[in-house]
Formats: sequence, C-alpha cells, structure tokens
Amino acid sequence: MIINTVSESPEETQQVGMQLGKLSQPGDVFLLVGGLGAGKTCLTQGIAWGLGIEGYAASPSFVLINQYRCRLPLYHIDLYRLNSIEEVNELGLDDYLYGNGVCVVEWAEKAWAVLPSENLTVEMSFFSDTSRSITLKPNGKRYVEMISQLSITQREKEEKRWSLP
Repeated sequence: MIINTVSESPEETQQVGMQLGKLSQPGDVFLLVGGLGAGKTCLTQGIAWGLGIEGYAASPSFVLINQYRCRLPLYHIDLYRLNSIEEVNELGLDDYLYGNGVCVVEWAEKAWAVLPSENLTVEMSFFSDTSRSITLKPNGKRYVEMISQLSITQREKEEKRWSLP
C-alpha cells in the first residue's frame, strides 16, 4: 500500500508529520527523499510535535544529527553535506538507526546501502510554491500498519483541521 497526497501548505505538511509522530514506536525509521525546499524539515517538525516536542526541529545540515527528548528520543539526521557512502559509514549511525528512538533521515538517497530495509520512505516534490506531493512507501509490516492508520485523504483534510503547536 502506497499513499500519495498533496500538501497545500507547510502547515498541512506538518500535520502529516504530526500524525506520523503520534503513531511512532521505538525503532521507527523515516527516510525522507526530495530536493532542496521540498518540505523534508517541515515534515520532520510535524513528527517532532507528534512525539511531544515543544518548539521547532531545526535542520541539522551543519551538525548532521540533532537529538530531541520527549515521549521517544528523536534523531534527526541530515546527509545533505555528505558526498560518499564512506562518509555516511564514518558517522556510526547504527546506534541511532537500530536503537529505541525514532530516526528521521533527510537525503536518505545518499545512503540506501547502509539504511534499514524496513522503513517508511517519504518522497516529496514540488507542485507549486506552496504545494508539495508527498508519497509514503512502507517497507515492512510495521510501516504498512502505520500508514493504514493515517487520515490524510483530501476529503478528511477538508473535514478535519489539525491544530499545530
């Protein structure tokens, strides 16, 4: 089961992320794929809020990994500045990726070979200045179950507005 949806605003992207965060369990891995400005960090902010984090999750582009504490630890990993799989391997991500927290990996396409095969891959792309295409691809039973619980159809978006922190 693959879910395709369109986000008409950063707030709708955050709402999708909030639902993912609320459904998250220890060991969950979200692999985010998309160009600059496609909404990966915006989605991550929503995941953080869904986990109970107050404030904003900032992009860790310069530090590579940000860690947040709340209901579950959130590890926000950004591979944008890395140029090879060797550089990714040097980060020693196994403790994060196979631990008891939730991992969100931006620019995951730079490290497919070393990332868990069971994950929720989220592909994001531009439709317009404010609209984004979001495709959720579950890899593994856990993630099929997760996305079956999401409420992001267009009809549901029109009937129900979510409040953001």
